[in-house]
Amino acid sequence: MKKRVVALLLSMAMVATMLTACGDTAASGSEGTPAASTQTQTTTDNSDGGAAASSDELLTIEIYDEAANYQGTQTGWFAKVVKDRFNIELNIIAPQVAGDAVYQTRTATGNLGDIVVLDPTHFNDCVKAGLIKDISAELKNCSNLMEFEDQITTYNAGINDEGKLYGIPCEMVNTSPTSFSDDVIYSSPMLRWDLYNSIGAPDIADLDGLLDVIKQIQDANPTNADGDPAYGFSLWPDWDNNDGMIGIANVVQLTTWYGEKIKGSAILTKDDTFVPLTDKNATYYKMLKFLWKANQMGLVDPDSGSQNWDAACAKMSSGRVYTFWYSWQVGFWNTQDRLADGTGMIFIPVKDQLYYTTSDTYYGSGRLFGVGSGVDGEKYYRIMKFLDWYASPEGCQFQHNGIEGFNYEVGADGKFSILNDNALMDNLPVPEEYGGAGYSDGNNAINQWIVSALSTNPNTGEPYGNTHWASWKAATATKTKNEWSDRFGVAEPVDWMKANNALLVRPSVSVSLPSDTADIEVTRNQVGQEVKDASWRMIFASSEAEFDSMWDTMVENLDSLGFQDLYKFDVDKYTIELDAIKAAK
Repeated sequence: MKKRVVALLLSMAMVATMLTACGDTAASGSEGTPAASTQTQTTTDNSDGGAAASSDELLTIEIYDEAANYQGTQTGWFAKVVKDRFNIELNIIAPQVAGDAVYQTRTATGNLGDIVVLDPTHFNDCVKAGLIKDISAELKNCSNLMEFEDQITTYNAGINDEGKLYGIPCEMVNTSPTSFSDDVIYSSPMLRWDLYNSIGAPDIADLDGLLDVIKQIQDANPTNADGDPAYGFSLWPDWDNNDGMIGIANVVQLTTWYGEKIKGSAILTKDDTFVPLTDKNATYYKMLKFLWKANQMGLVDPDSGSQNWDAACAKMSSGRVYTFWYSWQVGFWNTQDRLADGTGMIFIPVKDQLYYTTSDTYYGSGRLFGVGSGVDGEKYYRIMKFLDWYASPEGCQFQHNGIEGFNYEVGADGKFSILNDNALMDNLPVPEEYGGAGYSDGNNAINQWIVSALSTNPNTGEPYGNTHWASWKAATATKTKNEWSDRFGVAEPVDWMKANNALLVRPSVSVSLPSDTADIEVTRNQVGQEVKDASWRMIFASSEAEFDSMWDTMVENLDSLGFQDLYKFDVDKYTIELDAIKAAK
């Protein structure tokens, strides 16, 4: 996913205004109703907890966004929330949709975007190229963003020694670098509890045992409730070779089930050593072959190699997928009703696994927000107001919780309780005061947050993430969770992992890593394409012999493309991060 940047210097006439651009943005206020649009004056009163700069002119802000799954103008309820506060509309450029070439094209013109959301390597490259604005003076007057001053300054100190601030890390948490606050981890095997229970809720020793369980479930339930074909796995290719990793994204995430983490062309093992992605004893091969075995057993959706993320999510929402592996996937199925009747998706332990996770992303998840170097004037004013609001409690509530009175309600004690927990999966119609249309159609298409859902909301004293609310825990302490707890003897998935020494937590660190040289960039692109294409072919190989032959051919091709040079580069690069992790333990 990539972003754009514009390049002009801030005019002297605006400097005095800019110094207070964010200082009046409210840091609290749980009101969910959008402030009325104020389009006849330059600034508005912010006493309502969310209004920001506005003017007669509706401004279009281009966001070059490496996290986005949607390209085009933001529509629906979130568009209205933003327009009512800032009189801006968001036009999203998504390389995951448009293709990676859009990054090269736009950087070559010197105009990547007004706001950019970039992975760290691209961000650092764009800073060096003069495409990212130094926002130091304005940022220091943004009260919500400066709640994370330690994290912001720590990151930026790694890319310059002049005290300049260019980047705002994504997914920052207001806990500590070594805390782990979640009840679930990002990736683990999850099955539908009722279907797993229906076959006796057996112990699962290893991947073969997991496939046997999924096979029993699919054989007994070949279709969903509407009669549509259902599968153990439904994959999608949109995210391949993304987030600094090489290979099929769905396979890459499964490697973390065995304590390993892919770092470009290298794999960081549980023993703090690196091995090449092509090592047959490592997890990329292991998990790719796992999916090949799944396909041999008829468990892989035949559309997997061609469908996009939206199509895969529609299948999750309609009960056509029996295995989840991303924690966020449950949002497309689990409702209070389903958890209550025992049909919820939940972690099922596999006894030989060691689950990899990082601690709370105190310093951020890696990606960064920035402002195009050419942005100035009224546009710069409103962008900084928008970014500060985006990090405010009100902004976070819209991002993480949705619309008050529609997605949640506020109790007499100030705590939140969920309403319409099927709004996303069923695309429920939104109230007309928010512009109508469907909820998921109007959901925040930026798809990236400055403040993590694990951060504490000062309005409630609870994390923004609704699965951590006392009301949610009480409402979902029903059939699925209670039977699961009885079966496994603990309250939450992470509790089981800790009790069984099956959790590997690496500290969150903030380091600046070297960018690819021109030669390495070419090699990385060629290697990534070869691994991606060969991996998809291998999943659908007709036999084990063909699978292994394809693997060997892929390795030969990679070596001819310069894989060994890339691997050495990546080991040197990620050793910097590993040393920081060791120091933080």
